[in-house]
Amino acid sequence: MTYLWLVLVLVVLLFGWTVLVGAPYVPSKKRIIRQALTKLYCLSKDDLLMDLGSGEGMVLREASRLGARAVGYEINPLLYLISKLLTKHDSKIKVRLSNYWSVQLPDDTTVVYMFGVGRDMGRLKSWLEDEAKRLNKKIYLISLGFEVKGMKPVGSLGPNYLYVF
Repeated sequence: MTYLWLVLVLVVLLFGWTVLVGAPYVPSKKRIIRQALTKLYCLSKDDLLMDLGSGEGMVLREASRLGARAVGYEINPLLYLISKLLTKHDSKIKVRLSNYWSVQLPDDTTVVYMFGVGRDMGRLKSWLEDEAKRLNKKIYLISLGFEVKGMKPVGSLGPNYLYVF
């Protein structure tokens, strides 16, 4: 019984710590993701999708089903392990245990997917503007649930907003 309490405390601490540095974990709905990746932004085999805060990897798996390559960044070790297990046989998916604020986007990135929080959207805007300049190309952002202040979305569908940097 003591081990059960220890595991429970560890899980609560992991998820609580994640909220302090990023967005809380909210399971993604497959239907909403599929709409975002097929109707809002038509994901194809030519795309490399970066999922910032990839959770259990639902967005990564949907991107792969649509033929795209996908890389997920997850800071929560438990969610990272779950995502690794669920995607281990898919060569189009990579999952990294990392804080996405400390990385650069790969050169062939075409679209970024993120469920963020309002406090991070200004920082995200600056970071994506810098990355688009560094890569000298357009980068699309699909933001689930939060608008980017100071920018007008080029499209929206349900809770998803599409931006171009």
